Amino acid sequence: MELQWNPTPCFFFLLMATSYTWLLPVTPTQRVPLDPQAAPEYAHSIRLDGDIILGGLFPVHSRGDRGTPCGELKKEKGIHRLEAMMFAIDLINKDPELLPNITLGARILDTCSRDTYALEQSLTFVQALIERDGSDVRCTNGDPPIFTKPDKIVGVIGAAASSVSIMVANILRLFKIPQVSYASTAPELSDNTRYDFFSRVVPPDSYQAQAMMDIVTAMQWNYVSTLASEGNYGESGVEAFVQISRETGGVCIAQSLKIPREPRTGEFDKIIRRLLETSNARAVIMFANEDDIRRVLDAAKRNNQTGHFLWVGSDSWGSKISPVLGQEKVAEGAITILPKRASVDAFDRYFRSRSLSNNRRNVWFAEFWEENFNCKLGMHGKRPGSLKKCTALEKVGRDSSYEQEGKVQFVMDAVYAMAHALHRMHRDLCYGYPGLCPRMASIDGKELLGYIRAVNFNGSAGTPVVFNENGDAPGRYDIFQYQPTNRSTAEYRVIGSWTNKLHLKVEAMRWKTGDPSLPPSVCSMPCRTGERKKVVKGVPCCWHCERCEGYHYQASEFTCELCPYEMRPDVNRTGCVPIPIIKLEWHSPWAVFPVFISMLGIIATSFVIVTFVRHNDTPIVRASGREMSYVLLTGIFLCYAITFLMIATPDVGVCSLRRIFLGLGMCFSYAALLTKTNRIHRIFEQGKKSVTAPRLISPASQLAITFSLISVQLLGVFVWFAVDPPPHGGGLRRAADPGSPVGSRRPQV
Repeated sequence: MELQWNPTPCFFFLLMATSYTWLLPVTPTQRVPLDPQAAPEYAHSIRLDGDIILGGLFPVHSRGDRGTPCGELKKEKGIHRLEAMMFAIDLINKDPELLPNITLGARILDTCSRDTYALEQSLTFVQALIERDGSDVRCTNGDPPIFTKPDKIVGVIGAAASSVSIMVANILRLFKIPQVSYASTAPELSDNTRYDFFSRVVPPDSYQAQAMMDIVTAMQWNYVSTLASEGNYGESGVEAFVQISRETGGVCIAQSLKIPREPRTGEFDKIIRRLLETSNARAVIMFANEDDIRRVLDAAKRNNQTGHFLWVGSDSWGSKISPVLGQEKVAEGAITILPKRASVDAFDRYFRSRSLSNNRRNVWFAEFWEENFNCKLGMHGKRPGSLKKCTALEKVGRDSSYEQEGKVQFVMDAVYAMAHALHRMHRDLCYGYPGLCPRMASIDGKELLGYIRAVNFNGSAGTPVVFNENGDAPGRYDIFQYQPTNRSTAEYRVIGSWTNKLHLKVEAMRWKTGDPSLPPSVCSMPCRTGERKKVVKGVPCCWHCERCEGYHYQASEFTCELCPYEMRPDVNRTGCVPIPIIKLEWHSPWAVFPVFISMLGIIATSFVIVTFVRHNDTPIVRASGREMSYVLLTGIFLCYAITFLMIATPDVGVCSLRRIFLGLGMCFSYAALLTKTNRIHRIFEQGKKSVTAPRLISPASQLAITFSLISVQLLGVFVWFAVDPPPHGGGLRRAADPGSPVGSRRPQV
């Protein structure tokens, strides 16, 4: 977690130093000749007179190298935006319906894209609110000091970077000065208990992070890396994205890298190498400032990674040209997000008409002129080297490229939000009084904040400007992709939008490879059908694929289950199908021959039975043991008949009859033979001892003995039924290989 800098001690130290400078006696200023080799001294403020003064904070210059607060001029993010504020003030001052008879003024400062420098500059806004005691200070001649009364700032427009807005907001809230930002999107600024005087006309990154998560999900990416610039904007944005990924699931963070505020040489090459350690995580979610984005793309280009990474950029990238200038190839396919906006045509006409002669109020415009037209203004120009001399006849948009900066609309909306709040405040407090009434001579910042939070009007692009209870604007975004064109160049094209829900035109997306299919950014490729995912511990988006073997099928994405006993897996192993029954078909040669023999046996046995029945009372039949002969013939008949049950399609009834009759025919035959043989044996043995006939030799007794023996067989069969009833399907056995034809199920007896 980043340590938050506490500005309070430094703040009061700076206030003390600043207050003493106001008490210095007024003396003529002397111009010190500048060393042409020394670092340039930039003017740091614009002042516009008015009845009500608004403060403005803009990144006119980039962050300087070590030892210097300011670096190169920012033409779009700096000059375009501050000109938008002055243009909005001009329109308001000309509008008879908005703040009539009241003139808005401004005090605009350069933050140099650095929070500590912006803190020093913003002390200008609170000078008028500090009590001054000059009783102990005297000029050299003994007279009391004369000092210029500072402007009282009633509200501040800005800043751009979230880290700057956080630093400034900590000071402005102490003096109850409302602040309306046109570009700061850190979720931390939504904390109304810490930043109660802060509002913004752009949505916070919590909405942006949700929109980016929806994009990642729609692209079917589940393994991404994050990259943030050190500071509140980058770290808060990534933190919001990571938090959403944890809550929703389905997206894993491969790496979360941070770009230092003061990167060392080779730092960006190191970042690219670290991203390549998880090469499957091709998608990189970027919450970085414009300078860091440009240097990351340059490092990817140096490391020959053009086309590998899938960049997803936040609104700090948006549709800007400067981050991709000179490295268009490595940026192709990048998906970026930007609060929904529209170009303000009136501002285009205004800015194209600016020149050195009619824009002297902008102290940085001469520097912009040199930078924009690549020329030098006389001996005191800011640009070194032997450049051509500016003629002052150059024209913006004619002699140089011009495209309206993306936040111009929001700068104007921020100014108009402050103006509408002041207008309603004037209407309620002054009751039609022309100009500022005594009740608005000293504007209460907390009261003005209430009016700001209550504004509701259509902004410069026609979209409603409103604030919620935390001072945040609603989330409305356009989704861009940096696409190659037929002119061998690339440009940003709108591919969707997000307003609480993503609307993405996937068919409109273009990729460097030319393949219309979505490029992957996944840790593991999807498993094939019939395979389950074995998730890597601690990384739910990474897994190994294991095939469901044997009689197991894929029951879900992560499990294989055993098929029911009478079933086997289908071809894809996504379900189970009944195991086919292998049985003898009636037309099979293996069935025809046994059936033929059985038919002959049944016919012969039936013929003998009929013969016995016809000659039932003849001496020869009676002498052969008529009753036992019938039992024996019945057993022989059953032995032949069982052949048909063995060939029939197995089911519960057929298998039950098989159990009963397979041994019953032999039991009939053996029981009859045993009883008959035992009768003869007992008669002969008894004849040796006496002439008395032995017991139980009558036909009825013989039948009783025979059926008693047969009942033992039947009792065993019924016990078998009780212990192991025939299963549905006729009782089947599995083979070791469910896919083998031999492995299909076979009937059991």
